[in-house]
Amino acid sequence: MARPWLHLNNSRSMAMACAKESNQHRVLLPEKVRNSRVLILGGTGRVGGSTAIALSKLCPDLRIVVGGRNKEKGAARVAELGKNSEFTEVDIEERASLEATLRGYLLDLTVIFSFVGIRKEDSCACRLCGSCSSFCGTIPTGREVHCAGSGHTDQGEKQTAYMDVCDDTSYAFRAKSYMSKALAANIPAITTGGIYPGVSNGASTLVLVRYSSNISGLLPSALEFDSQMIFMTVMAAELVRAARSESKGEPERLRFSYYTAGTGGAGPTILATSFLLLGEEVVAYSKGKKIKVKPYSGMRNIDFGKGIGKKDVYLLNLPEVRSAHEILGVPTVSARFGTAPFYWNWGMVAMTNLLPVEFLRDRSKVQKLVELFDPVVRAVDEIAGERVSMRVDLECSDGRQTLALFSHRRLSVSVGAAAAAFAIAILEGSTQAGVWFPEEVCLMNYSF
Repeated sequence: MARPWLHLNNSRSMAMACAKESNQHRVLLPEKVRNSRVLILGGTGRVGGSTAIALSKLCPDLRIVVGGRNKEKGAARVAELGKNSEFTEVDIEERASLEATLRGYLLDLTVIFSFVGIRKEDSCACRLCGSCSSFCGTIPTGREVHCAGSGHTDQGEKQTAYMDVCDDTSYAFRAKSYMSKALAANIPAITTGGIYPGVSNGASTLVLVRYSSNISGLLPSALEFDSQMIFMTVMAAELVRAARSESKGEPERLRFSYYTAGTGGAGPTILATSFLLLGEEVVAYSKGKKIKVKPYSGMRNIDFGKGIGKKDVYLLNLPEVRSAHEILGVPTVSARFGTAPFYWNWGMVAMTNLLPVEFLRDRSKVQKLVELFDPVVRAVDEIAGERVSMRVDLECSDGRQTLALFSHRRLSVSVGAAAAAFAIAILEGSTQAGVWFPEEVCLMNYSF
């Protein structure tokens, strides 16, 4: 049975929040948004699909449009979601295909899962739409297309909120640069609204959706929604908030540590983003100063607790480092990631040392490398599973040490629940107009 849990260690005294058995729990959205139409681009994939499932269970009145390239997968997803869903065939990297989809619906929210596509140099999350002169959350094609905030569709005019789930620092901060446009158009947008980054650096409320199987031995696809939802304040933003309200000291150091078994079941998608991250210098902060170090270096052995144990993690360039430093005001911040089996980590280190940076930054070459490794990775994933764990450690100037720990058996379920929580935060109106990082979503509900 999968059991998501949040574990807060407050000055060495620990409390655990676990999902418990209950009757089906749903989120009751305000009546005027209860039937909102949500487009999930990448909804045929494991993570995007998990988000669609979580949203449909939590808010069954939502009208969900699953966008993707594969008709068969789309039909299967819609059959799983039920009558309030439909599939639209769309290629996220083809302007004509994308624009046709966006013009075909009056959308309330667009959620993007495109981990590789957004890493293009010319991609941009949010830009000024040239044809209608209003804020437009642009799908990552690097072109001006109608999406979030673009008011013109074939069916009328609609202001559309925007959310992406990504781990690319430059993309996230390009999105953030359109804050004034979003404010002027009164449109809410969240960037990096997944699990890490996302929940790890500070969602105000995380909807943890617990899944379990009827009988042990069932395949993951047979897992059923267990109807349990708990709301809790999580990870970095909450640790900093609590430290400032309960301690005489100031937050000094914040460490993000992540672990995923294999590719977390996401296969080539996560593999490609991991390889691309090896081509980026790691940005971290030390006593307020920005430093740059080699990717997949600075190994630390981290205890992820029961069910995971101790794992080696390595420095990567992730957006929550900068956003936590700037928004939460912590002077020393870093992020590390590790995987299993252990030889995958060795392979990542070897790639960093042996392959030219230019190779690792070339999407086409990385894609060929992914295709080469894909059969082996899928075979190993069958054995390794897709467990995920996040640990955030905060150290304060008065010696106070606090940690938050989240673990779950399935990465896809965890990311889906987290992304659904951010989507609900937009739909229910608790996210203000503007382009926000997860920490800022938290600060909308809590004051330090």
